[in-house]
Amino acid sequence: MTNSRHLKIPILLSIGAAVVTMGLKGTAWVLTGSVGLLSDAAESVVNLVAAGIAYLSIHYASRPVDRSHTYGHEKIAYFSSGLEGALIAVAAGVIGYTSIQRLLHAEPLAALDLGLGLALIASLLNLAVAILLIRTGRRYHSIVLEADGQHLMTDVWTSAAVLLGLGLVWLTGWMWLDPVVALLMAGNILWTGFALVRRSFDGLMDRALPDEDVQRIRAVIQGCLSPGMAFHALRTRRASPRLFADFHVLVPGAMSVQAAHDVVEKIEEALRTAYPLLEATIHLEPIEAQEAWHDSALLPLERGAAPREG
Repeated sequence: MTNSRHLKIPILLSIGAAVVTMGLKGTAWVLTGSVGLLSDAAESVVNLVAAGIAYLSIHYASRPVDRSHTYGHEKIAYFSSGLEGALIAVAAGVIGYTSIQRLLHAEPLAALDLGLGLALIASLLNLAVAILLIRTGRRYHSIVLEADGQHLMTDVWTSAAVLLGLGLVWLTGWMWLDPVVALLMAGNILWTGFALVRRSFDGLMDRALPDEDVQRIRAVIQGCLSPGMAFHALRTRRASPRLFADFHVLVPGAMSVQAAHDVVEKIEEALRTAYPLLEATIHLEPIEAQEAWHDSALLPLERGAAPREG
């Protein structure tokens, strides 16, 4: 299992960045009165809550298996990223509502130069932390880190749009640009939130691995089988960094237990080489037994002209 320390340190940086940027953006909003900066500051509050949830999720997921959770605790990552996606969507709704209100009731802005400077510093800080989170998340296959990084990256894009809008307001005096830019970015943030929720739903529903991975696993298994052997009923799923596969291997009924066990060991070793974090569960059956060819709901899918997994 991945050492949780590698995951906790980036999350702690995210929490620290959220506190700092919340202060910078809040100050910028108070100075300018910009609805764009208000929305930016509000998202920093969401960032802080989301990073805290992510930290608790990683801490819980690092616990070893126990009697109540014999498959481990990694699936909490999908709850965490789903909640983060929901928070992003809520933030987008608040930004959209505030932007519409400002469009209907325009207000003058002040101290834009200082406000823009503070917001720029906060955005650069978020950008650095977001890149670190996304890279670390992908390296360790942590949906929690990647979700938090994507969340921060939406904040960076939001801030960039707000800064652009306020810069144009500063140059042109067109006050309507401030809420319009904020409204456009609310749509982008909402899309990111829904994407995270959908990815979390797939994980909780044990969605099969991508087709290319399934085909590679099939090729590895087939490469370990001798003539007169077969396999079927392959199922795959992911639980954060860990992968799971289970399937039936059909061998001659006259084969000894030791020989059949050697075949299974060969398959497991080949799969571990291809996917170090994959755990395989293999069920042995005599290939001559008719019931062995009718014992899984997956078999009709595998016999189809276009087999599909999951």
